[in-house]
Amino acid sequence: MQQENFSTQPLTHLDTQGQAQMVDVSGKVSTRRQAIAAAQVRMQTTTFEAIEAGNAPKGDVLGTARLAGIMAAKQTSQLIPLCHPLPLSQVQVQITPDPQLPGYQIQASVTTKAETGVEMEALTAVSVAALTLYDMAKALEKSIQIEAIRLLSKTGGKSGDYILQEDDS
Repeated sequence: MQQENFSTQPLTHLDTQGQAQMVDVSGKVSTRRQAIAAAQVRMQTTTFEAIEAGNAPKGDVLGTARLAGIMAAKQTSQLIPLCHPLPLSQVQVQITPDPQLPGYQIQASVTTKAETGVEMEALTAVSVAALTLYDMAKALEKSIQIEAIRLLSKTGGKSGDYILQEDDS
């Protein structure tokens, strides 16, 4: 894992006048890049049991949330102002029941071959999947909590690989 010293690095998203700008990646080499992000959604046991039994009023909570996460990754550059539109090779979203929360663990893996990374696409995927899970289940419970949205790992690119360490979270 490579640690970066942010205090000595220039701010790449600001021009010489301090205005926000999209970074020019045209001089970078196109390489395979992958990012994995995660989130969790915590809820009451009765809500969790209703979703698991397929008894949510809006229908297929998990299938809808998974599809929303995939679609969101593809739309990231339209949602985050300075993100580059990227040709995504693969987007996978997994939603796993976690009775100990109770709730769900969400993980997204996004892959591309491009000049810049897909961290924002993976983070957007888990965020929108979690928001959709909330939307699909809010008739059962309004106090559902979306927690721990984080980058687990990324590979490729100039800054090297990154893996979240337990003491980072």
